[in-house]
Amino acid sequence: MDLKEIQRLIREGRYELSLHAQQERLEENLDITEIEDAVVSRGEILEEYPDDPRGESCLVLGFAGTRPIHVVVGWAGRKRDGQKVLRVITVYRPTLPKWIDPRTRGDRP
Repeated sequence: MDLKEIQRLIREGRYELSLHAQQERLEENLDITEIEDAVVSRGEILEEYPDDPRGESCLVLGFAGTRPIHVVVGWAGRKRDGQKVLRVITVYRPTLPKWIDPRTRGDRP
C-alpha cells in the first residue's frame, strides 16, 4: 500500500471505520480527528500485509500530539465511480507487552 495514497484518501474523507475500529477508538479515547491527523501529518508505514486473506493491508504509525497511535488500514472496495475506498480496520495505542516502543514489537502472548 502507498502511504501518500492512504493520506490522500483520509484527507478527502474517502475512508470508513470498521465496527472494530470504532470500538477500539472509543476504548482508547481517541477522536476521529486525532486518528486522521496522526496518519496524514506524521504517518509512516511500519508493516505491510500484502497476503492477508482478508485483503491487502498495512500498519501505520502516527502521533496524536506526543501519543503514538497504530492504525491498520486496508481496502474496503470501490465506489460505483471506480474510486478506491480505504477502511480503518483497527486503531490502538502501542503498549507493552506487545510493543516495546511505537516501532518495536515485544513479546506476543
